[in-house]
Amino acid sequence: MIVRRINYAVTALLLFSQLVWADTPSLDWSAALSGEHRSEAARQRDQYRHPRQTLSFFGVKPCDTVVELWPGGGWYTEVLAPALRDCGKLVAAHFAADSPVAFYRRSRGQYDAMLAGDPARYDRVRVTALEPPEHVQLIDAETADSVLTFRNVHNWLKAGTASAVFSAAYQALKPGGIFGVVEHRAHPGTSLERMVSSGYVTEELVIELARNAGFLLLSSSEINANPKDSRDHPKGVWTLPPSLRLGDRQREYYQGIGESDRMTLKFIKPIM
Repeated sequence: MIVRRINYAVTALLLFSQLVWADTPSLDWSAALSGEHRSEAARQRDQYRHPRQTLSFFGVKPCDTVVELWPGGGWYTEVLAPALRDCGKLVAAHFAADSPVAFYRRSRGQYDAMLAGDPARYDRVRVTALEPPEHVQLIDAETADSVLTFRNVHNWLKAGTASAVFSAAYQALKPGGIFGVVEHRAHPGTSLERMVSSGYVTEELVIELARNAGFLLLSSSEINANPKDSRDHPKGVWTLPPSLRLGDRQREYYQGIGESDRMTLKFIKPIM
């Protein structure tokens, strides 16, 4: 009982320290964000994705070990890898190279090619596989300082693997480590079926998934909120930029809305 109380006290101290420093920039992202390796199209999305504010909110520090889940084409990798290269470590938990899903294999191949094409920035990025149920070990257990995911939860819900992914993140993190989640935000009470079809997920479900995995909600931010987004579109979130699934139909209208309204949630793995 005494040990348990001590552990809870340590966790409470961690929570307090994280809250105190939540708005303090933890790393100077200027060099990575302004680097010539980022295309103009990538830079244009900064106004919607707010990488500097988001990564500072998650508390990423120069010497951290950071795991990025399903990095896709590498938009956030372009920012994280050069910033962490000298002292920290970036682990990209991508699709399996031998995935039975053709799209996954192509995406992983393109990502690997991006890394190989610029070794001065990406030669220290370690790529692992995240594809439940076969591939769920992101990194050695309890070695990551933070695990981050950007707009992926709806994909895991569709695949029925969300719980497995959240558990994998929990296993990868050190006690006191941070699980940062950015996701398209659905209206409260939205059905699971609608979440899967629209790409928008309720904050309540993300928090429930995290708590079921063992995490505590540390804080939330409106950094990536977009009040212009009604979250009710013919092609779901993909109606909006950058996908613009309706093509030229009402293109200017949807471009005027911008990218989706998003939750930004910060969880902590407690001291047990």
